[in-house]
Amino acid sequence: MPSDKARRLFEALDLDHNGTLTREEVINALRTKGPSLAASGDLPFWAVGDTDASSALFDAADQNGDAVLTLEEFAAVVDRRFGWH
Repeated sequence: MPSDKARRLFEALDLDHNGTLTREEVINALRTKGPSLAASGDLPFWAVGDTDASSALFDAADQNGDAVLTLEEFAAVVDRRFGWH
């Protein structure tokens, strides 16, 4: 079950609001929205990384290798990594 914080972060990163995240969405959204998400408490400051860090987060979460993240895939990684579970 995704945490509320994971769900809010997923929705903030889902730039086209289609219910999945692509690598480009994750990278672009964390670059443009990361600082304000961190300031509002929806993302740890240390998680506002560069393109490589954002890409690595995507790879860690893409469990089935289909190049898109569902909320469940995303939450499984961020809830554990950010201590939100």
